Amino acid sequence: MTAVSSRERYRDVLLTFLTLGLTSFGGPIAHLGYFHAELVRRRGWLSDTAYAELVALCQFLPGPASSQVGFALGMVRGGGVMGGVLAWVGFTLPSALALLALALVAGSLEGPLASGVIHALKLVAVAVVAQAIWGMARTLCPDRRRAGLALLAMLGLALAQSAWTQVAWTQVGVITLGALLGSLLCRDDSAALVGQQAGAAGLSLPVSTRLARACLIAFFALLIALPLLASGSLVEIFYRAGALVFGGGHVVLPLLEASTVETGRIAADTFLTGYGAAQAVPGPLFTFAAWLGAGMAQVGGDSAVLGAIIALLSLFLPGILLLIGVAPLWGRLSARPAARAALAGANAAVVGVLGMALYDPLWTTSVLSRLDVVIALAAFIALTRFALAPWKLVLAMVILGVVRGVM
Repeated sequence: MTAVSSRERYRDVLLTFLTLGLTSFGGPIAHLGYFHAELVRRRGWLSDTAYAELVALCQFLPGPASSQVGFALGMVRGGGVMGGVLAWVGFTLPSALALLALALVAGSLEGPLASGVIHALKLVAVAVVAQAIWGMARTLCPDRRRAGLALLAMLGLALAQSAWTQVAWTQVGVITLGALLGSLLCRDDSAALVGQQAGAAGLSLPVSTRLARACLIAFFALLIALPLLASGSLVEIFYRAGALVFGGGHVVLPLLEASTVETGRIAADTFLTGYGAAQAVPGPLFTFAAWLGAGMAQVGGDSAVLGAIIALLSLFLPGILLLIGVAPLWGRLSARPAARAALAGANAAVVGVLGMALYDPLWTTSVLSRLDVVIALAAFIALTRFALAPWKLVLAMVILGVVRGVM
């Protein structure tokens, strides 16, 4: 790759993810839908197979799954870690700056106009995720066995939500079960173990073994050393939360609340206001760290901007270190027939996980009336039948949200 082509790829990665960072509303599940629609279907950066493997990998790792997926997509397009860094910056910067600005002026989104816009954007997320599930299901669940595994994953999550929430069944648990069952049931599908023809490209991330080893060492070294050397600091609080949370997004909130509100580092009202604001802006929910870091720094008389930067980097860093660290191992494992059979089951389970997420929380919190059903269906048809770009749909829905908010 020449220097010129590298610059072109880096520019492409940064501008593409900056656009996604400005338009990707709806939370981590919706982000996976946006990535699939823009980078897999429209741009062809990688195959459905590789994308499903990437989603499965990031679901297994602690940290913000959608941001890890975005970082990996940047590495694929940019040819290395620098591409991942640019993807992360582009995707994270818009919402981080928005939350920092809100923290500095103590603003919040209120009133019928803002509510109308936010609600319209939630309906966009419903349509985008539905489109992603539709496309991935056709590719990754082409037979009864894998379709059954997807339904089993949905059943597991439904039971978890009704009986053993956050105890026995989690997204990681059902994907693990899908992998185990896939290793038993999908061994005969040697020509299309992950839903594509034999020879189709699977996931391959450009990471050297030396760099991967260094990142794994850094991850565990920081996890052990920070509580001993910098207990109670912004770096320690947010790094620990990012390193220990599975599922990302909303799951990190209890950990952060215990480390900030319950210790008196920030007021409960400020915490909840920032949480609400984080859901009203595009990009990853983990940028909530910018709000908390700014607020905690202001309470201590320090620079709000510096506090936001430290908190933001500390929360995202462990998930990125782990992703880079396991990338070479994942490639070697996924090349083995037994492992690919397990991946076929895991990929089918990912479809089930996305299917359940489409219902809860997206559908249950977004589709609140018969009119909402019509709007969400129209948005889905616009994406699937007329191939409307997601950002254009976002713009149209914002206008619709303004109209509904003033009526």
